[in-house]
Amino acid sequence: MSRQGGKLKPLKAPKKDKKDEDEEDKAFKERQKVEEAAVKAARDKALKGGPPGGGIKKSGKK
Repeated sequence: MSRQGGKLKPLKAPKKDKKDEDEEDKAFKERQKVEEAAVKAARDKALKGGPPGGGIKKSGKK
């Protein structure tokens, strides 16, 4: 049976060879990792406190 109509599956792309990283690449990745950890820590600290002020208070009167 042939596949008539419908999409054909795309061919798989060949795997890329892992190239050697030089010192600049290693330093850049390390800097990114440190920066990401700092951002995550700051975000966690900000979320821990909860919203300041609690928002707008509404009275029960209409």
